[in-house]
Amino acid sequence: MTLSIDIISDVVCPWCFIAKRRLEAAVALYCERFPENPPPQVRWFPFQLNPELPAEGISRDEHMARKFGPKKGGEVHAQVKSLGSSVGIAFAFDRIRRQPNTLASHSLIALAGEHGLQDEMVEALFTGYFLHGADLTQDEVLVRLAVQVGLPSEEVTDALGDRDKLEQVSGLDEQARGSGVEGVPFFIFNRKLAASGAHEPQSLLEAMIKSEAPPAAA
Repeated sequence: MTLSIDIISDVVCPWCFIAKRRLEAAVALYCERFPENPPPQVRWFPFQLNPELPAEGISRDEHMARKFGPKKGGEVHAQVKSLGSSVGIAFAFDRIRRQPNTLASHSLIALAGEHGLQDEMVEALFTGYFLHGADLTQDEVLVRLAVQVGLPSEEVTDALGDRDKLEQVSGLDEQARGSGVEGVPFFIFNRKLAASGAHEPQSLLEAMIKSEAPPAAA
């Protein structure tokens, strides 16, 4: 049976980007240790860190000041940049001008799942936002990123304007909160073992192995 790994995350969460790199390393360790097993199946689910933001977002400086105060934002960025460097991520926070509402981004991740391109879409959104300062409030930017990973442009445009699909994504976000998820990244292994936070690869590997173990005898 294929090991399933569900990740609840947000595309503007730098810890989620770090967690993605650490998970990739953990999956490589798993495949090395268990070459006879199929590679784990990773699925991404939505969580909005800032669901109250308008569709057009707000300025990044205003967001950081609201969240951390007028002076501490730089310290937070420095800490995250240091950790990012350890996993090969060159965070460029100075390039980010808008803090977006991420509902539209999550709708594209859902669409990508239908095409087997979910991981690629997540990667494109993370790298676009954190490395290049892509404005994820702009449909043309989202369309460009989605088409680059192989999604049909017409389907992408339709998904961004489909209120029903956006409400479905919002419903998954609310479902995660209702189940007790308070922060991201949040991992669920084989639908029975959960872990919150950007854990190191070895810890993630141990969680994978533990989730595959048969239940202890009563």
